[in-house]
Amino acid sequence: VQLQASGGGLVQTGGSLRLSCVVSGGTVRTYGVGWFRQVPGKEREFVAAIHWSGGSKSYADSVKGRFTISRDNAKNTVYVEMNNLQSEDTANYYCAAGKTIVSSMADDRAYYYWGRGTLVTVSS
Repeated sequence: VQLQASGGGLVQTGGSLRLSCVVSGGTVRTYGVGWFRQVPGKEREFVAAIHWSGGSKSYADSVKGRFTISRDNAKNTVYVEMNNLQSEDTANYYCAAGKTIVSSMADDRAYYYWGRGTLVTVSS
């Protein structure tokens, strides 16, 4: 299974971006997909995830109400729509896939496959 994240860029505070994660070699209908982010020198942190069933979504408290995760089964792609971006959202964003259960969606240890990051920079 391979994942390709894209959509990062430079945006002003309060702006929006949509990140995409294309999954190949597997289907998003059988893998849970999560988004994580990391700033150099800091630990990787959970952002959002969608269960393989599509019936459950999970968000970090810091992004609730601003970020929305969704998926397009036909395109085998998972998106995260990020609105009202703040400087603290600046990070490398990674998508990952795994046979997650609802209780493990926010745990990076539950994900087997990781894509390369896409950089999001929010400027004031």
